[in-house]
Amino acid sequence: QVQLVESGGGLVQTGGSLRLSCTASGRAFSSYAMGWFRQAPEKEREFVAAISSSWGVTWYADSVKGRFPISRDNAKNTVYLQMNSLKPEDTAVYYCAARRGGRNYYTGLGEYDYWGQGTQVTVSS
Repeated sequence: QVQLVESGGGLVQTGGSLRLSCTASGRAFSSYAMGWFRQAPEKEREFVAAISSSWGVTWYADSVKGRFPISRDNAKNTVYLQMNSLKPEDTAVYYCAARRGGRNYYTGLGEYDYWGQGTQVTVSS
């Protein structure tokens, strides 16, 4: 069982930045595809960004493209989401997710095997 622990959320003003981190337990982190999702109040959980296990290929939702680069440090078992130029509509609980196996990036909720507990991001206007 893989445990994912997110950190880095908080309250920030419009235009500000935050960096989310997600650290995984275990030894196989480099073989996991990783993703970030978010869920705003009364809305469904949605894809934000993903990074593949091999080559670190990335993919983004249109709403965050160019603002939220995703990266990973396999030596630290950690994936990051750098959130820049934040907007009030980015307010949500952010979750990281891990998928065993596969060499691509993945954007679907059902494609991931493990989930973190989430971290709150609030952007004030």
